[in-house]
Amino acid sequence: MATTADIRNGVCMEYNNDLYVVIDFQHVKPGKGPAFVRTKLRNIKTGKVLDNTFSAGHKIVTARVEQRPHQFIYKDDMGYNFMDMSTFEQVTLPETMVPFADLMKEGQEVTILFHAETESPLTCEIPPFVELTITYTEPGLKGDTATNASKPAIVETGATIQVPLFIGQDEKIKVDTRTYSYAERVK
Repeated sequence: MATTADIRNGVCMEYNNDLYVVIDFQHVKPGKGPAFVRTKLRNIKTGKVLDNTFSAGHKIVTARVEQRPHQFIYKDDMGYNFMDMSTFEQVTLPETMVPFADLMKEGQEVTILFHAETESPLTCEIPPFVELTITYTEPGLKGDTATNASKPAIVETGATIQVPLFIGQDEKIKVDTRTYSYAERVK
């Protein structure tokens, strides 16, 4: 058991029979009334963010989670298959547990969150940036626009990303997986 004094960014806790990660917290001591802690919690399974307020000294149940490096091997009708980088054991995750899966290519290193007590996988996190090759895009015409315009491009994994007009086919780009957007050209 822990108290609200132990709340920090990244702490995993059980709340309403679900696992949540603290994204943001603020300890507030108003001039009148008791102190409280305002938090933003992200549900590990669904990814939804909820705002919650705990009174100071409130008991919370922290959960032990472990981050383990895995490598994406292949996708089949059962889901996505990953290999543990240290023990070489394979783990299969359903599509609902793998966000932004269409930005993942074979051999991609990911981090899988495991519940330490039950050894069950909770979610899969891909790196914040991935390098992908563009397989198809329309040629951009010079002088088309006065502001930064973008065009759709299909990358090697099949995902469609908006890229600037100067990006051509067979070029490598860096994609931000958090915003699903073009970051920069890779040399």
